[in-house]
Amino acid sequence: MKKSTRQAYGEHLNELFKSYPKMVVLDADLSGSTKTAVFKKEHPERHFNVGIAEANLMGVAAGLAAGGQIPWASTFAIFGTGRAFEIVRNSICYPNLNVKLALSHAGISAGEDGGSHQSVEDVSLMRSVPNMTVLVPADATETCRMMEAAMEIDGPVYIRLGRMDLEVLFDEDYEFTVGEGVELKIGRDVTIIAMGLMVEQAMIAAEYLKGEGISAAVINMGSIKPIDADLIVETAAKTGAIVTAEEHSIIGGLGSAVCEVVSERFPVPVVRVGLQDTFGQSGKAQDLLEHYGMTAEAIVAAAKEAIDKKV
Repeated sequence: MKKSTRQAYGEHLNELFKSYPKMVVLDADLSGSTKTAVFKKEHPERHFNVGIAEANLMGVAAGLAAGGQIPWASTFAIFGTGRAFEIVRNSICYPNLNVKLALSHAGISAGEDGGSHQSVEDVSLMRSVPNMTVLVPADATETCRMMEAAMEIDGPVYIRLGRMDLEVLFDEDYEFTVGEGVELKIGRDVTIIAMGLMVEQAMIAAEYLKGEGISAAVINMGSIKPIDADLIVETAAKTGAIVTAEEHSIIGGLGSAVCEVVSERFPVPVVRVGLQDTFGQSGKAQDLLEHYGMTAEAIVAAAKEAIDKKV
């Protein structure tokens, strides 16, 4: 079964509203793409389209939160984190308002929308802002669990969503906790820490490596900020080498976050798989992932490189 994280988000808003009647949903004229149209159909009086005005989207969300509502603000990640950055910083995060950002079409898997619309720096931007929690789901199920967790936080949360249909990896009993990674596979030679759509590729890579006699641990790091530093240190001590895998620039994203932890607490070799300081381009999502080296094969090569760097 495949489903995009944006679709799971749109569908789960209605379920959340049953428990949180102060919820409102805002969109910047993209409700068909972000899937908030699903919520609008059931609750039109609680859905607001602010038009193609992303800074205004965040400002209105801040105002609603200040008035006691719980807003979910949605648009494309490139506009919500980039064009509206100053409003997110000063109007939402600075006063620590209870605004949830669920921004879609992140990463190069936005495909044919092209490099201008493929956000490859959004995690870097959002995790740099004080008070912001940053979450990246690996599938539809985890998206729903993250949304539920976000509602328990009295403050800003960014959930990174994608356009591409992904395999549903986890069943309905899957548990997610902010600030904790999930060890999906135990290994002794190298650890693969992945986020988002790269989690599935990490699991595939671990099987490839097993066939070559290499034991790889796999961690789903859906919580990027706060990150599970204790788990990172624990796995660094066990395997002595780490690979990070993300559909994002290797600058400022998951790879950088992991490097920050190990450099301070338990230095081991780290090899980062992701966008190598470049923009995307227009093309089919799968073709772009292969072109830019965000595949199981790339993770396998990185794992061998990391192992070779062990002291």
